[in-house]
Amino acid sequence: MTTAIRNVRVFDGHGLSEPTTVIVDGAILGGDTTGARTVDGHGATLLPGLIDAHIHLDGRGTLEQLARWGVTTGLDMTTWPPAKLAGLRGVAGVTDIRSAGTPVIGPDGPHARLLGRVEGAVLREAGQAPQFVDTRLAQGSDYLKVVLEAPGEGGPDADAARALVRVAHERGALVVAHAASPGAFTLATDIGVDVITHVPLGAPLDAQAVAAVVGNRAVSVPTLTMMKAIADNVGKPEALAGALATVAALHAAGVPVLAGTDANTAPGTPAHVKHGESIHHELELLVDAGLSPVEALRSATSLPARYFRLPDRGAITSGLRADLVLVEGDPTTDIRATRDILRVWCGGIELEPF
Repeated sequence: MTTAIRNVRVFDGHGLSEPTTVIVDGAILGGDTTGARTVDGHGATLLPGLIDAHIHLDGRGTLEQLARWGVTTGLDMTTWPPAKLAGLRGVAGVTDIRSAGTPVIGPDGPHARLLGRVEGAVLREAGQAPQFVDTRLAQGSDYLKVVLEAPGEGGPDADAARALVRVAHERGALVVAHAASPGAFTLATDIGVDVITHVPLGAPLDAQAVAAVVGNRAVSVPTLTMMKAIADNVGKPEALAGALATVAALHAAGVPVLAGTDANTAPGTPAHVKHGESIHHELELLVDAGLSPVEALRSATSLPARYFRLPDRGAITSGLRADLVLVEGDPTTDIRATRDILRVWCGGIELEPF
């Protein structure tokens, strides 16, 4: 089916267009209006489908909830076993996913206690790196996720983690690092990961740590929504100020900052963050950290598409995947307008009206 979405202002990564028409031709964006069904946008804003760069899947309901809130692509950071992950891929009309699959963890520490029963998750020495990488890729992982702890706190040691990154890069795969403490953050830059997810609570990272991220050309997914939830849960909401300052410093230094929420329902996690709704909170927190509304929108559209190697999405351009969110108002001036969702298309399939 072809749909002509008329009278919409399109976000092009820099601002909004004059009212125009966008064509949904099956699963992609097209240009031929012949025989098209018409949807009148009434001057509303059409955004590329939002990309949450850090989620944890639960089941089909997770995908439906994400889609309802305009998240048309979810970058999952831990789902196992492989059969469960495979069953959530390619589901028409809901959020499209990419995933790290089974994570890589160390022999001790909080994540080993949480994930230690996962078969093949514990990396103990550098010599295991080729097997770990090849197994993940054979299981269908789109990138690797390594859970780093501060030195001495039970995560993979530096040599093993560095070997994992080296082998993954030799295989052409990205490596994402969980790094929620200053020590883990420093280790992430030392071993050369591609993406660092989370920023520490408390004191902001110093200039040397920020410079190391720049020097390694790493990307930040600060998950401010999760960091705020943790700070609130432990009764130290003021700890978020340091995380916001870190994001501001990374952004000012030119580090790409992507919107990711750490949405999850898993027992034992420091906080539960709602799938879908949380991406809008994340955008608001990124603006609080100093990004402009336009930069925040890019953090959930074109930037994750670029840095996670998804060239078929992240913009409203003919030939790309038809992932769209129609919102009331102008989120380029008021980021809270992303919450006022009128319609969503996932891979060209329009969701039922809200």
